[in-house]
Amino acid sequence: MALQLQAPIKASHRSPLAPTGNAGLRLNPDRFALKSSFFSSSAHLFVPSSFKLPATAPKFSMRVASKQAYICRDCGYIYNDRTPFEKLPDTYFCPVCGAPKRRFRAYEPAVTKNANDMDVRKARKAQLKRDEAIG
Repeated sequence: MALQLQAPIKASHRSPLAPTGNAGLRLNPDRFALKSSFFSSSAHLFVPSSFKLPATAPKFSMRVASKQAYICRDCGYIYNDRTPFEKLPDTYFCPVCGAPKRRFRAYEPAVTKNANDMDVRKARKAQLKRDEAIG
């Protein structure tokens, strides 16, 4: 018995390791499936250049809280809400004593969370009275 060598017959099935025209990309078993850029890092080459990214980052506008606090000269209430004091209507009044807006003045010291507690307001009111008496 002699061994006979036979020339390899070209199979219709291609090896997954054989290089193809799109090297590095594997063939999808379902050729009718949707193709997604999620699976291919080179898919951005096929996207038309009409899809441009914006040149700058999107701009966000946020309302900031009023940086300036205002104090009621009659009772010591501190206004430090989101709406700036200047934008409040002229009909605004103190929620504690009912004083009109014109009785408020700018307040420079740092405002704490308990700024409108009754004891703190009374101490501030006394200090305001002393300051106004001095000058």
